[in-house]
Amino acid sequence: MPLPLDNQLCFTLYATSMAINRTYKPMLDEMGITYPQYLVLNALGEADGMSVGSIAHRLALESSTITPLVKRMEQAGLVTRQRSQADERQVQVDLTPSGRALLVQCNCLNETLIERSGMKLAELDALNRQIQALRDALNGGLEVDPA
Repeated sequence: MPLPLDNQLCFTLYATSMAINRTYKPMLDEMGITYPQYLVLNALGEADGMSVGSIAHRLALESSTITPLVKRMEQAGLVTRQRSQADERQVQVDLTPSGRALLVQCNCLNETLIERSGMKLAELDALNRQIQALRDALNGGLEVDPA
């Protein structure tokens, strides 16, 4: 007989992810972006000028998932897209000033998560590192290609 759901780490992580998304949703709606667009903004905040493929790899998603997100973000004035000079098959994505400003505004999500969790920043950081270590161990220490 399988363990009850609440005793399964996979379900706890899934349910926690859903709870975080529900916490973020009203703020993201107010900013006019979706959670996947928020992730793209953060990836570009780490390394602006990434290719669509690099963004997909960073977020463990398919390039075909990122392309429509980036196109909508471009229409909203948050990013620009242009073909790479070095390799025309690649599309480079850059944050616009509006995109950078929105990324700064997104800090409220982290602040809200800390507040709602009742945990201290150091506790959430330690938990995040533990979950990352678990992810890395399950991936065999290798980065996973989402394809």
